Amino acid sequence: MRSGIIGTGFIGGVHARAVHAAGGVLSRVAAGSPREAAVAAERLHALSAAASAEELISAADVDVVHICTPNALHVPLALAALQAGKHVICEKPLATGVADARRLVDAAAEARVVTAVPFVYRFYATVREARARIGAGEAGRLWLLHGSYLQDWLAGGDATNWRVDPALGGASRTFGDIGVHWCDLMEFATGHRISRLVARLAAAYPDRPTEDGAAVLFDTDRGASGSVVVSQATPGRKNRLWFSFDGPDASYAFDQELPDALWVGGQRTSQVVPRGPDTLSESAAAYSGLPAGHPQGYQDCFTAFVADVYGAIGGQKPDGLPTFTDGLRAAVLTAAVVESAAQSRWVEVPR
Repeated sequence: MRSGIIGTGFIGGVHARAVHAAGGVLSRVAAGSPREAAVAAERLHALSAAASAEELISAADVDVVHICTPNALHVPLALAALQAGKHVICEKPLATGVADARRLVDAAAEARVVTAVPFVYRFYATVREARARIGAGEAGRLWLLHGSYLQDWLAGGDATNWRVDPALGGASRTFGDIGVHWCDLMEFATGHRISRLVARLAAAYPDRPTEDGAAVLFDTDRGASGSVVVSQATPGRKNRLWFSFDGPDASYAFDQELPDALWVGGQRTSQVVPRGPDTLSESAAAYSGLPAGHPQGYQDCFTAFVADVYGAIGGQKPDGLPTFTDGLRAAVLTAAVVESAAQSRWVEVPR
């Protein structure tokens, strides 16, 4: 499978390593200028540099287009790739608005190609284990779903990034960037869907035009209540995505900074289940490529994600591959959070 990557910053590098590790060929890369692309091609071990994104999309030696640019460019680039008949992996948010996200879903259906959005936390084997146990009914009826996603890369008044600019990143920064990851993971692992929510946006630095954090209360379509707190300005928290999904018979807790174990809570005893091909259920063990005690992490999740995209292109039906439909779901949730925070009220979330 031959991939081309548009955007060669941090996340473009993650995609490149995943392409190589998943057995693909990185045919071309495109960046802000031909010179930047040439430098990136050498760094990322691509076969060649493209003079522009348009040249990469039209190239005969590119089967899959990876879009790793600022958010505002996702829609035009994804539409161009779909119209060229390419399979597309687009970084989230798929679009900065619901209408554009729905437009991409419709265009993907018409093009009849494989599309994907990297909600890669789904690919931790321990998350899959929680999902399998919940699906088997071991917890009983889930009634409380809660957690947080905390980072500190924008802690400090002088810290900045293109994501802070709503013209490039969208109306919501923190929830739209990382809150949607938590919500996707919750809905994937539990089978619940957020049906209504109320949100407050928070600013560590009031001069920034987009939020530094958010707190969201929600109800689900299966009768559970929940909450999530997200922040990109919490000192010391590098990338702490944490959840607890609670039923009357068991609860399950996961920490992305310590991802090689799943905590399973019980009334009399609790246990820590180590990640390993011989310690997990069959569906989870499929994503455990190393023996227990040999850590698998974020980059390994990306490799598993790209491998599943390649499998889908080859006619397989991988379980839980996040598609453009999941990207649309994230846009719907983000819009609901922005609306709720602006109007200080509960908002119904379309299914």
